[in-house]
Formats: sequence, C-alpha cells, structure tokens
Amino acid sequence: MTVDTERVRIDKWLWAARFYKTRSLALDAIGLGRVRIDGQRVKPARVVRVGERLQIVQGEQRIEVIVRALAAVRGPATSARALYDETAESVAQRERRAQTRRYAAEPAAAIQGRPTKRDRRRLKRL
Repeated sequence: MTVDTERVRIDKWLWAARFYKTRSLALDAIGLGRVRIDGQRVKPARVVRVGERLQIVQGEQRIEVIVRALAAVRGPATSARALYDETAESVAQRERRAQTRRYAAEPAAAIQGRPTKRDRRRLKRL
C-alpha cells in the first residue's frame, strides 16, 4: 500500500521498505546515526517526504536512496522496492566493494575474538 499524502515516520518507512526486519532495529540504527536525510542526522519521529535523499549504513554497506513513495505498512519485496530508487553512485560503490571482497578478502574479517580452548591447543601444537 503506497500513499503519497500520508505522513510516515522514518522508522516506519525504513521497515516498510525492508531495510530493517523490525521497527526496533530501524529505531536503533537511527539512534546510532546510521540513517541520515540529506546528510543530516534525524530522529525516529521525523516525517519522510517524497524526493528526499537517504543515506543508510548497514554494516560495511553504505546505501544511498531517493524516496519515491510512502508506505506505513510492510508489504511484499516487489512493492517495497518501488518505494525508493538507489542512486547510480551507490550501486557503483557497492559493486566495487563486492569486487574487492571477491578478489582480496580482508584477513581481519575471519578473526572472531579470543581463541577457544581447542584453538589454543591447536596453536600450541604448531
């Protein structure tokens, strides 16, 4: 359900557009400054307008989209994709990062914290 005249909060729109699985995850991301509108930090109650540019950071991914429609209800992925257009720069940047990860994996990405007892024994044997 897309409605252009309705007032939709940013957290609800992010959830409806399927950037986050739950509204509480969207709230957390907004609170941490991972969601910006036109480069400015926002509050969860901020109303989204058609034509605004959103910058969304999800892990190592940075996505920049332009709002094309508003929705307060989460629907199927095809209708969620119609709510926004990703900018060409954002798509190119994501593809470059994917290419880099494919050919040169980050060695630190495999490190998951302290070694377990089993890992320490294996290291000691070496």
